[in-house]
Amino acid sequence: MSQFDKLLMKLLRGGSEASFAFDDLRHILGKLGFDERIRGSHHMFDPDGIPELINIQRQGKDAKAYQVRDVRNLIVRYHLAGESDEQV
Repeated sequence: MSQFDKLLMKLLRGGSEASFAFDDLRHILGKLGFDERIRGSHHMFDPDGIPELINIQRQGKDAKAYQVRDVRNLIVRYHLAGESDEQV
């Protein structure tokens, strides 16, 4: 299992929102094909074919917990992880 797969499973499994590394969340979104724009402390991700915009921010070295949940919900809702989101 690759490092990306492990991170994706950790995100989809839940329960670690408060300690999910910001850079790991950025890495997941990048690998899933999201385009990133940065404005100040806001990192905005715009996926093709999805009407929602993802906005994440740092809180120390981690991402904000509610934003981690929002990303997980978006991945599951639009089946962006393929088979991985069905296994959780």
